[in-house]
Amino acid sequence: MAKLGFIGLGVMGSEMVDRLLLKGHQVTGYNRTRSKADRLIKKGMVWADSPRAVVESCDVTFTMVTNSAAINAIFDGPDGLLAGLKPGHIHIDISTVSPEVSRKLAEKVREKGADMIDSPVSGSVITLQKGQLSVMVGGRKETFDKVKTILEDIGPKVTYVGGNGLALALKIAINLSLAVQMLAFSEGVLLAEKSGVSREVAVDVLIHSAIASPMVVYRGPFVLELPEEAWFDVNMMQKDMLLAMDMGRALDVPLPSTAISNEILTAARGMGLAKEDFAVMFDVLAAMSGVKR
Repeated sequence: MAKLGFIGLGVMGSEMVDRLLLKGHQVTGYNRTRSKADRLIKKGMVWADSPRAVVESCDVTFTMVTNSAAINAIFDGPDGLLAGLKPGHIHIDISTVSPEVSRKLAEKVREKGADMIDSPVSGSVITLQKGQLSVMVGGRKETFDKVKTILEDIGPKVTYVGGNGLALALKIAINLSLAVQMLAFSEGVLLAEKSGVSREVAVDVLIHSAIASPMVVYRGPFVLELPEEAWFDVNMMQKDMLLAMDMGRALDVPLPSTAISNEILTAARGMGLAKEDFAVMFDVLAAMSGVKR
């Protein structure tokens, strides 16, 4: 059992804490909105009033927040994460943020005698609950070795990628494909539907066909009915697409399908769908096709 801290109790973060508690770890948590922590507190998580208080309570902390601005806000200030760090502490950031931002934060952590790795994950709420999440890690190998078994309690597939920021680069490379696949799937469903095939039949056949990636299998049915709470909303998906395109420009890698998918996400925001799961890309394309959900 390890003494762990977790900052950021959104959809995925809260599920990770749930798994860590089930594995027998002692977890202290913080979230900007305390109500999101209520069910975890009932399961044994200890509440802390600030990121600093979380860090001071444990030996290893996790953060999982929405973007680069949010992670900087958690780190800075008298009640921030940096203020509570002590030598030997290990910080694991699961957020999907700019690799460059992550590297700069890691430098600040090391100035305190602690260390930081970036450890984004690939998967959904369902894959996490089933214990099938894939975890990528960037940072010092010796630090990775110290926390590998803890990361394996979140997801069984844990891969050391290389230095700080490289796991994030790989995560962004993965995530751009999520939106691209969702757009292609939506095109296929709509083409079949307007040809006379029922939407339900088209979805069923496609998710059992050669194009059925894990993402298509669990998110494809969302074109029939969106979840009540988005697993990964339009704003979050577009944040990752913009990170990918920034990297593409910096590295001279053209990303044409990423750019087109990003425009569909922009259209979704324009239609007031920013908080829906990014599978709502189907609705945008359907509206362009003259088809109602």
